[in-house]
Parts: sequence; C-alpha cells; structure tokens
Amino acid sequence: MENQFLVDSEYLSPAALEIKHRLETDPSSRKNHMEYLPGMERIQSDVMEKVMSQMEAYDASQYTARDVQAALEHETCSVEDFKALLSPAAEPFLERMAQRARLETGKHFGNTVYLFTPLYIANYCENYCVYCGFNCYNHIHRMKLNMEQIEHEMKVIADSGMEEILILTGESRSMSSVEYIGEACKLARKYFRMVGLEIYPVNTDEYRYLHECGADYVTVFQETYDTVKYETLHLLGHKRVWPYRFEAQERALRGGMRGVAFSALLGLSDFRKDALASALHVYYLQRKYPQAEMSLSCPRLRPIINNDKISPLDVGEKQLCQILCAYRIFLPFVGITVSSRESARFRNGIVKIAATKVSAGVSTGIGDHESKYTGKEADTPQGDEQFEIDDARSFRTMYEDMSGEGLQPVLNDYLYV
Repeated sequence: MENQFLVDSEYLSPAALEIKHRLETDPSSRKNHMEYLPGMERIQSDVMEKVMSQMEAYDASQYTARDVQAALEHETCSVEDFKALLSPAAEPFLERMAQRARLETGKHFGNTVYLFTPLYIANYCENYCVYCGFNCYNHIHRMKLNMEQIEHEMKVIADSGMEEILILTGESRSMSSVEYIGEACKLARKYFRMVGLEIYPVNTDEYRYLHECGADYVTVFQETYDTVKYETLHLLGHKRVWPYRFEAQERALRGGMRGVAFSALLGLSDFRKDALASALHVYYLQRKYPQAEMSLSCPRLRPIINNDKISPLDVGEKQLCQILCAYRIFLPFVGITVSSRESARFRNGIVKIAATKVSAGVSTGIGDHESKYTGKEADTPQGDEQFEIDDARSFRTMYEDMSGEGLQPVLNDYLYV
C-alpha cells in the first residue's frame, strides 16, 4: 500500500481513493504511530522521556509578568525561565527580549550571518501528510534527478558563489535510496564546502555511510511534538512512526555527523509547546553530545500545490519573533535558521536580533535552478514545488542586502585538512 502512489498519474484509482477515504475517516485503519516498523533501529536513550515529560506538564498560562522579568534578569536562562519567555505573559516584554537576544547573538556570533541554499533532487514520497505538497495523494509532477542532472544543478548553484548546500528529497526509500543520496553527497563535495541533508530518517549505519560520502549535518523536522495531533496529520507511510523520527538526530550523531538541526512546523499544533519541545530536544542532546553543532529552525506553514488555504495556527510574526528571541536567550550557542518561508522584511530584521543563518536563491522545485538562476529555459522537465516561498531573493541580492544591514555574510567557516 505504501508504494502504489509513487508514480504521478492523471487520477487515482478507485481502490486508492477508497484507501484514502478510509485513512481519513477511520482511525482504526491506520497503523499505530508509536510502534516501530521492521528495519527501524531502536536506540537506548532517555532524551525522549525528558522532553515529553516537560512538554506535557507545561502550562503557559501559569506564568506571570514577574516570572518573565526574573527570567530576563538572570544571567543564565534556566528551563523554567525559558518556559516563562514562551508564555503569553512575555508578549509585553518583546522589546526587552529582543535586546537581550541581540546581546547574546553578538556575544557568540558577532555580526555574521551564514548563507546557504537547498537543492531538491527528488519529490517522490510514500507518506500521506495532509499539509505537505509532496504527499503521495497530491497530484503533482513527480521527478527524480539522475547524477548528471544533479551535478548540473550543483554547478549552476556553485557558479553563483554559494558554498553551502542542503540536499533534500521526498520521503521515499524506493525512489531515493540511501545509495542514491550518498552519490549525490559525493558530487556535492566537489562543488561545496558544506553539505547538509534533509531526507527521511535512517538508521545509524546509514547516517555513517552518508557522512563518509561527504555529508556534514542532518536536518529533521519533527513537525509537531504533540503525538496525538501528529497521528491525525500523518496517515500513511514510515513518517507516521513518531518515535523513530524523534530519535533521528541522535542516530545521526552516533553515525558521525558533525551537526544536527531541529524544528517543529509551527502552526500544526500548540506552537508554544512545540517550541518548548524543540528547544529541549536540543538542550538535552547538547549535554549528551557536547562536541556536536546544533541548530534550530522556525518554519511556519505555507500554502502548497492544490491547497492554498494552508496557514499557521495562531502564529503571527510577533509570536514568531518571541519564539526566536526565547530560543536565543535559552540556547545562546545554537545556530538559528530563518527560511525563505518568511518575508524579506522579517528576515532582514530578525538576523539583527536572533537568527544566524538564512537561505538564499531558493527553489523548492526539482531541476529548475538553471531557469531561476540564469533565466535560460531548462532542457529537462521540472518537478513541482513542495510549498510556496515568500522571500525569493537571489544569492547575490541576499548577500548585498545582508551587507547593507551592517552584517558580515559568511559562506563557509570550515577547512578540511
């Protein structure tokens, strides 16, 4: 059942439509989202229990203005202080939070801002996630680049001056195997100083293989830490297994990856609890793997192909700014990425306060960098995009804009010897 919808067609068969209807209307027809599937590695770790116990006990309404003031006065931000900074009581203190966040950012990152770009190499997917443009039931143009096409895309990006790339695929082992992704990493190492991955979660030995192929870090979106809500949003596929996804970053670190990145997709559930859980996920792993580099992202829902009504639940820019400032105060050493889902105006402002990394020259489609970067019509078909972006600035424009804001754009700060 999980592989029969991979090939893009003009319509779904009556049998496929019947399965889709049953998944949506009958929870008993869906697999237990807390049970591992065959082939999924289990690891012994107490991080999940620590994160979930804190999140489930969190009542944002119990914090007061006095709690927020105390949190801002403390030199080191405790978990309780962080909870106060995420609460509604902190909203009137947003200016003070921004000032503190800016101080912490400057102390640990100076006035630098890192630039990178994503490269989607395939958009086949075996999951039914109701909010995602790649989901297996969404009628879109599916595509998988071959190695020649991948190298061409990489060369176009590298010629623009970019030195860090994030390789992405849809979540399909059958169409985007670990070996296929590994070969893409080997190509990327020819053109870029930093290579990141945002793919389906894999086992420790597979992360080790991808690291040996050239990958430096792994990004995994938990989407939401609310397991009940997660079950209603992920109806089919390996992504439905919540605990296996939660432990992906730890498996990646055990596999030798230098860094890992975390995120909830804000707006799927209670954003305050999801922000708390995301940061605590980093907090506890940081203490367990002190050598690792860790970062947080803060994406909000964006419209997708065939559904332009998808929007974040109660997460406006003011709330997003509060979360980012709280992240920076609580985790001063952690990188914070703000993606092109957000507006140019917002990103220009937040990089001077809390964010340390932004994407530029972004495409969430497949095989279209030449047309978007040079204006030349692509020679090959193109795959549809995962979601709509807001900030479409080119790498060059982003570099100039960041410089104009008084920041130091950084393309790479690693040297392999």
